[in-house]
Amino acid sequence: MSLPGDIRDFLDGYSRIPDEPSLNANLEFYNNVRRCKPDNLLIDSLHEQWKTDYQRLEYKHGYIQWLFPLQEYGMNFEAQPLQKHEIAAMKEDPKVIERLERSYELMLGFYGMELVSKETGELRRAENWEERYRNLVRAPHNYLRISRILKCLSEFGLERYNAGFLLFVLAEQSAKQQLNTQTIRSSMDRWWANCVRNEEERKWINETIQKVRNKSDFVLTEDAYRDALRRRQETGSLKA
Repeated sequence: MSLPGDIRDFLDGYSRIPDEPSLNANLEFYNNVRRCKPDNLLIDSLHEQWKTDYQRLEYKHGYIQWLFPLQEYGMNFEAQPLQKHEIAAMKEDPKVIERLERSYELMLGFYGMELVSKETGELRRAENWEERYRNLVRAPHNYLRISRILKCLSEFGLERYNAGFLLFVLAEQSAKQQLNTQTIRSSMDRWWANCVRNEEERKWINETIQKVRNKSDFVLTEDAYRDALRRRQETGSLKA
């Protein structure tokens, strides 16, 4: 199956998009000095006020491009596409990376998940997982958001979180029959699993997904999920 155009652009590093040195909206937002539009909030306030406000997180749409900026346009034209010089500056600022991690944890909570380890990217179900999983199943616009989140994490060198998320969802589907709808599988197989720039890692994740999809006797268990992330941390590779 050919990759979607937005995935090809992402994997290519958006090489055809030039940098605009005068544009700094994302850098300023993540430095907590610019308010996002249209919600008019600084990032620290958004994190604090919206952490468990699932109604806002579900029905408002402008914030997602501010929390997870990309070098491509989205639906909120009050947000600025991420610039290459912004990426360089933001990656070097520990406070920015900490805020990006909080943005990720905010959305994980909305989806019914919790971050267990920042070192490996391991996730687990949140206490309210059943309610949040039901919302994720019935609100497919979130699948586009997840693609954006994964691409953004990759831009900032946080692909351990991509592996942690993808393999967690796959283990939920494989061992628990959760989040296992056709629309989620389609989004995962064609988009999410390819939002990983590390070619070896992307290949391994895709091969593991295909084993789950096509081999009735193959189950990705919670233990196998944790083992893969532990291997990645210790050896740099998901492969056994």
